[in-house]
Amino acid sequence: MAVRPICITGESVLHRSAAEVAVIDDAVRALVADMFETMEAAPGVGLAAPQIGVDARIFVYDWTDDDAVRWRGVAINPELLVSPPPVGEADEEYDSEGCLSVPGERFPLLRSDRALLRAVDLDGEPYEIDAVGWLARIFQHENDHLDGVLYVDRLAHPHAKAAQKAVRKRSWGSPGQSWMPGVDDLEG
Repeated sequence: MAVRPICITGESVLHRSAAEVAVIDDAVRALVADMFETMEAAPGVGLAAPQIGVDARIFVYDWTDDDAVRWRGVAINPELLVSPPPVGEADEEYDSEGCLSVPGERFPLLRSDRALLRAVDLDGEPYEIDAVGWLARIFQHENDHLDGVLYVDRLAHPHAKAAQKAVRKRSWGSPGQSWMPGVDDLEG
């Protein structure tokens, strides 16, 4: 297992749909182990393969809800069905979201409160999770990565403008930029 560098917005793998996983083999299992280690070192609650430069429809997640239930797993070739998103403006606190590929930035984004995740695990077994609240948000965020969409791409004005300004200020938005969890401090 190894911590891998995380790609920053502008890297082409982050901005295109990821490839389906054809076979779950030792290489995929090693990749998933690295993804968990990288996510934990960052730290984050989810990580998609494109975020570490890998063109594969895989994401991992690890989050504990308010009832102390731990949700930890891998989604290979996921399908996500979501309820309609709420109407209105995102709440600055409750709806605030961040992304390891736009490190140190947080902006409010309305997401659907419910999502049905259908995926395959590392044993090739299909599973389903009916997620609500923050877990539904995590699944939507990570699944977006597999479709080449970053959360900042979904922001409404004025937050979209603020995100664009932050990306320009840090000279992001072009290929070849990454950060290393546990080594680089990009939070400020």
